[in-house]
Order: sequence, then structure tokens, then C-alpha cells
Amino acid sequence: MTVTTTGNLPDEVYDVAIVGAGVVGTAIARELAGHRLRIALIEASDDVGDGTSKANTAILHTGFDATPDTLEARLVRDGYHRLNAYAAETGIPVEPLGALLVAWDTEQLAALPALADKAARNGYHQTRILGTDAVYAREPRLGPGALGALDVPGESIICPWTTTLAYATQAVRSGVHLHLHSAVRDIVPGDPHRVVTTRGPLRTRHLVNAAGLYADTIDRLLGHTDFTVTPRRGQLIVFDKFARGLVNSILLPVPTALGKGVLVAPTVYGNVMLGPTAEDLHDKRATGSTVEGLALLREKGARIMPELLDEEITAVYAGLRAATEHGDYRIRAHPAQRYVSVGGIRSTGLTASLAIAAHVAGLLTGCGLDTGPARDLEPVRMPNLGEAFPRPYQRAELIAADPAYGTIVCHCERVTRGEIRDALTSTVPPGSLGGLQRRTRALGGRCQGFSCGAEVRAQFDGHGASGTPSVEVRR
Repeated sequence: MTVTTTGNLPDEVYDVAIVGAGVVGTAIARELAGHRLRIALIEASDDVGDGTSKANTAILHTGFDATPDTLEARLVRDGYHRLNAYAAETGIPVEPLGALLVAWDTEQLAALPALADKAARNGYHQTRILGTDAVYAREPRLGPGALGALDVPGESIICPWTTTLAYATQAVRSGVHLHLHSAVRDIVPGDPHRVVTTRGPLRTRHLVNAAGLYADTIDRLLGHTDFTVTPRRGQLIVFDKFARGLVNSILLPVPTALGKGVLVAPTVYGNVMLGPTAEDLHDKRATGSTVEGLALLREKGARIMPELLDEEITAVYAGLRAATEHGDYRIRAHPAQRYVSVGGIRSTGLTASLAIAAHVAGLLTGCGLDTGPARDLEPVRMPNLGEAFPRPYQRAELIAADPAYGTIVCHCERVTRGEIRDALTSTVPPGSLGGLQRRTRALGGRCQGFSCGAEVRAQFDGHGASGTPSVEVRR
């Protein structure tokens, strides 16, 4: 098992190299790991899931509102079932809360039957239209003026951090080489391709571009101009856990051409989220929040659920979605180059990730990749970060066997010393405190590390002496 962070990349020829270790890239790596191939997963950052994947709205979508007969609609529908099953198998927190698409005026109310029809065309037949009384019986804290809603019972909330990490963990344990801090600077096509990175060249016979916001840049290195990525910023507000009792479902607006709009949704971590905005930008690094964006969210939130704005705010953050000029995913194979480009994967990419991976594997076969016989992957079981399931500090038998699980370090999020230790010595260990937060929730509570920051950092800085990593980590 190999995760590398420094030094030159290996002098060998891989069967497949995947650029980008977000939720889609790691899913593809995991899919290909089910065959006896030499696979490299290349990531510019110090961690998996450190770009778009870490800052989405964390909803497992049924695909009810996708544009029918598109590739996205098919892959989201397939991915929804695949990811539900995978989450149950690996311990990824999922809560099937259902969603209400709330109509606030007569025009939106009139649009609900068409949305129900669209859902049916997408193979989802469980929607129903609710009247005003039924809506407020379900959500009594909803703001005044709701005229009705489309009920979508299959929508769920999920942990996006654990999802990406589960894919990467299973891939690495199955022989995939994960190379971090390896930004791609150039690609010299050939047999094999020569991928020039900040850590030296890497050679591969087949190449997959899952670079997210930079997928168009990689595509152009191979001579293609199929799409242009326009970063679409989504700002969000995360409210304190005391707000969780205000909302029972995922509250969605009637969607627009720019996306699903501003929603109110619980998180699996016990908070409530308001957002996102939808701002088309030019800067692919503009992940900062703005006064204007947060003001817009508060304005929208005052309509949806006024009481929510009286609650304490735990954090604000912003993510960038990889929007393109096309209304569908841009997944294309170029057999002559043994190259597959995976572009335009927006917020539905989390749900569709496993289906995208299977689709890409099929395209690679069409590009000449001989996958050989399939093999079963070693099962993985991920640490639970969800509030709806037992956490280590609540499990007496776990604490009796190892008192570190009874020693709370981060009191806001109830994170124990044992959980932090396990994250630091895991198959894919964090390269930063941000990565540690995504694995444990430490530093992510209402004090934002004010109380536990020094102790968490000390454990992070000193973990090399406290245990032996379960993976060869080349630094």
C-alpha cells in the first residue's frame, strides 16, 4: 500500500493514471482496483477530497429533477442506488430525511405537477404534491406563506468527507498508488503518455482526467476544447446544533437554470445548513465568503425559516462547482489517445460517483485497456462521523477496551483522542489539520478550535512517535 507526498514519482509504467483525487477520481480508482492493474491516482493537493468534494451540500439525490434522457440523469439514478448500498456496507453516515420542494407563490405551485412528471420520466415515482396544511404539519417552523410542496421521500443527507475517503482507502488497500502534492504541469502524449508533475514525470498507458475545476486545463494539454469550466461559487452558512430541532426535512426551492437554489438542510453532523449561492466567477481559487453572499443567504433564509436566523452560526464556507457551458456531464473517450475526460461534474457528482466510475471503466475498455478478470475488493469500514449513529465516546465496550476512546479532546464535536490517533495512522492519513477535521470533526465545532486547537495540533505534530502508520507513507 502506497501513499506518497514528496520525492520523485516512481519510475514505472502504469496501466492507468487518474488526475484528480476528488470524489469522482477516487471512485474511478476504486472501480479499477477491482482488476489487477497498475493504477496511479495523482492529486495536486495534500489530501484526497480537498477541492470541490469537501464543500458541497452533502445531499444524496434521487435524481428526480435531472434533465431526462441525459447522461447525468442516468448516472445520478444509478449512482443513488450504488452509493446507498455502499454507504451501508462501509459505514458512511446517511440519513433518509426526505425533501420538500416548497412553493412560495402561485407560479411555483403551478410548476409542481411538471416536476412530479419529470421525476417519473427519470424513473422516480414516489413524489406527491402536498397542500398547505400537510406542509406545515411536516415542517411547523417553516416561514409563513408556503402554498404547497412536492414531497420527495427518497432524498437523503450524507457525509461527503467519509465518502471520498472510503473510496481512496479501499483503492489504496487494493494496490492503487496515491501520489499527493503532484500538480500536473504538462502531458506529452505517447505510448506511454508522459505526465509531467511538480514531483517529476509519471508514465502511463491510459489516462483519465478527473481534475474537477481544472479538467478543461488538462483536456487542452491533450489538444481538446470540448468544454470550459466556469467556477460557480456556492456560499453556505452552518448553524449551531441547537438549530437542529427546527427542521425535519431537506427544504428545497423550485429549481432554476442556475441550480437547485438556496436550501435549508440538516447535516449528518447535527447542524443545519443554509445555502448555497450560485455565482459564476473566473478565479478557480475564489473560495472566500462575501458580505453580499451571506446577506443574500440571510434574506432567503428569512423567507424559508425565520427562526433559523436567531440561532448561533458555527461556520461559513464556500465551494466551487465545475460548471461548464453544457447542460450535461462531459464524459468523453478518445480511443486514439487512450484518454478519457470527465468534465462538467457539478454538485450531483457525489451521488453519481460510483456510476461515473463504472461508466469510465467501460470507456477505458473501449480505449484498449485490458482489465482482465475482476476481483473482490477488501471490505472497509469507516469511522462514524454522524450524529444519528453511536459515536466512540458513547460506546462503553469500546472505551473499556481502549480508554483513548473515552478521552474527549474536542468537546464541541465530542471527538476523542482515540479517533484522532486512528485518523493519523490510517491508510490515507491527513496531510493537514483541515484533513484531520474532515476525518474526525475535531476543530469543526462552534468554538472553531479555540478550546481544543492546541491539543489537537500537538497530537497531529507528534503522531509519528505514537504509533506506526498502517500504510507506507513516503515523505
